[in-house]
Amino acid sequence: MRRTAAKAPATRSSASRPHPVRSFVTLAAVAGMVATVAIPAFVAADRGDVAEARTLQQVSADDAQSLVVASEATPEALERGGYSATTPEEIQAKKDKEAAEAAAKAALAARLAAAASATSSSSSSSSSSSSSFSSAVPLVAPGSGLVRRPLARFDNFGTPYAGHKGTDYMDGRGEGIYAVADGTVVASSESGPGWGVYVKIAHNINGTNVTSLYAHMDWGTRRVQVGQTVSAGQLIGQVGDTGRANGTHLHLEIRVNNGYTNAESWLQANAG
Repeated sequence: MRRTAAKAPATRSSASRPHPVRSFVTLAAVAGMVATVAIPAFVAADRGDVAEARTLQQVSADDAQSLVVASEATPEALERGGYSATTPEEIQAKKDKEAAEAAAKAALAARLAAAASATSSSSSSSSSSSSSFSSAVPLVAPGSGLVRRPLARFDNFGTPYAGHKGTDYMDGRGEGIYAVADGTVVASSESGPGWGVYVKIAHNINGTNVTSLYAHMDWGTRRVQVGQTVSAGQLIGQVGDTGRANGTHLHLEIRVNNGYTNAESWLQANAG
């Protein structure tokens, strides 16, 4: 009986030792409970951060000013007082260019006004004499100063025909015609018989009576009127083709003591 009682404690000690399977299950259950509590807390904390970030962004957006991102902006010229430019230097360059153009236009207008004034002065019929162009006319031959050629230049002579009393000098429209010598205008008309627009001048050259007639001038180009005195080389009109004329040219007639003479021969003898 005593031996049996002595063995009982040994049996209790074996029963109180934890079983390996039960220990593993217990640990797994505890880990599961910890995860169940920790994960929601972590998620809640993370969601709290996001919510806080969104709230700050929304608050900042309420007072934010608009901003243009450089990559989205398009370069456009700024308007500065009507000048399209992007910098002060470009604006100044634009102003300088327009000032130069204005100055050039003003200078051109002044030159045109001066030319118109000179033309008006030379064509005035109320003046008994007008300025001489003798020194400015590039003569074909210099001459003595008493007799000048009527043209600064000409292309060639016209073809003579029966009854033709003058010499034709072929030249372009608008070329200047000059008085061959000092004298007095005795005829000036826009509608001469066959001559068209013409001027006739009486001269006294070294005691010899000479008349010169200049025909086929262009319309409205006569610079002298009847009774006006002129000087050798003075501009009296411009080449045209009025009257009975084939092409633009000057028809020049020279009469010496009321007799017709060859105009070119007379000029060669008297103008050099």
